[in-house]
Amino acid sequence: MNRLLLLASTCSVLLASVGPLKGDEPARPNVIVVLVDDLRWDELGCAGHPFVRTPNIDRLAAEGIRFRNAFCTTPLCSPVRACLLTGLHTHHHGILDNTNRSEDSHRLKTFPQVLKRSGYETAYVGKWHMGNDDSPRPGFDHWVSMQGQGVSFDPELNVDGMRKPHTGHTTDVLNRYALEFASKSRSAPFCLYIAHKALHPELTQRDDGSITDPTAAHFLPARRHRDLYQDEAIPRRLNVLDNAEDKPALRRKLAGVEPLGRATGTSDETVRERLRMLAAVDEGVGQLLEALEARGKLDDTAIVFTGDHGYWYGEHGLSVERRLAYEEAIRVPLLIRYPRLENAARPGSVVDQLAISVDLAPTVLELARVTETHPTDGRSLTPLMRGQRPADWHRAFLIQYNSDTVFPRVHRMGYRAIRTERWKLIRYTDLEGMDELYDLRRDPYEMHNVASEPKLREQLATLNRQLDELLQK
Repeated sequence: MNRLLLLASTCSVLLASVGPLKGDEPARPNVIVVLVDDLRWDELGCAGHPFVRTPNIDRLAAEGIRFRNAFCTTPLCSPVRACLLTGLHTHHHGILDNTNRSEDSHRLKTFPQVLKRSGYETAYVGKWHMGNDDSPRPGFDHWVSMQGQGVSFDPELNVDGMRKPHTGHTTDVLNRYALEFASKSRSAPFCLYIAHKALHPELTQRDDGSITDPTAAHFLPARRHRDLYQDEAIPRRLNVLDNAEDKPALRRKLAGVEPLGRATGTSDETVRERLRMLAAVDEGVGQLLEALEARGKLDDTAIVFTGDHGYWYGEHGLSVERRLAYEEAIRVPLLIRYPRLENAARPGSVVDQLAISVDLAPTVLELARVTETHPTDGRSLTPLMRGQRPADWHRAFLIQYNSDTVFPRVHRMGYRAIRTERWKLIRYTDLEGMDELYDLRRDPYEMHNVASEPKLREQLATLNRQLDELLQK
């Protein structure tokens, strides 16, 4: 794998030199990454949600940059978490699925390791979820994590190698640890990576990390938030009406699996419970902003807020099967606040260029002015943060998923997909004759699979060729 990475023509080898500083940009900003589990791109006030209240997260957008077209490259928890930390695609970093990849995750080459070697004090707080192992991983001076998926209340956490019981809502507990680390007086810059359990449901796991009953999922907010949004009407996208007639992979008749329809989608109350869980996440962001502001360190800190992948609100009749390549699963929120970046775009700017999960690592390392090389499959987003529009920017990106057996409906539905600014091709690796093609300009809700249309044969061939090129590179 290393030889392939070194030879990859599209691999961004980060070698940011430390040159003379201009203006008041600090040489080594603090870095905070806030990762929310299963958060859709449209579940924030700054993204236009009609009633959800996320004032502190919205502040990041108002005072920073919002990436309107941000995507994950594998819509599944464990693989995409490795994508974010390494800057590598799933087939390069080796965390292929949600099975117990504990040993492999100890060997990942992550951007916090590079920051630590360059003098940063580093901390990981929250859900690691690459197996059940909660022990400290390389590259972190301070470690707070949970086994597997964790629980929503009264978590037992591994704190720097020692298991400790805690009382209260897990989001509140993680917020306290994050705030404590960010509030310390120190001479060196710091990197805090906080990965919330929220908005993930409560699930029962076996020892190997698999789920006993994925349909028995309950979202549990903090008790003070349990009555939020009680009377609000839940917004739905047009494709909740899609019966998936032209999606043969979803229309397969499987034993014990109910055919897709409105009844198989996500209920209104489930959506409300998710948004109630988000309230405590927003409070934690506010606590960090307040603490940094009080110490005069807010503008010296690059703050990234994002999600690992999305969730279904009943689009195409789906609910819990996040693994598919449709927009609701692969689109994520991405906000970056760092006003002291040299030539930064004006606060509140919105970027429409594509941004993908493997771009996080090179972005952070460039902001930190690291001189150590770190091979990645992504590109630093700093040009976009400066308002530039590079001519050679992402025009297409790879999406991939390796089939597993957790959700019966998506069993044997591994795929490799390509999304461009207009088109999406989903090529299934285990199913014959079931590929899907969407013209996102004409069909943004992906309700009409046009893979079999004769007039699009040339377009289909072009996308297949581009997909093969992405995989080879």
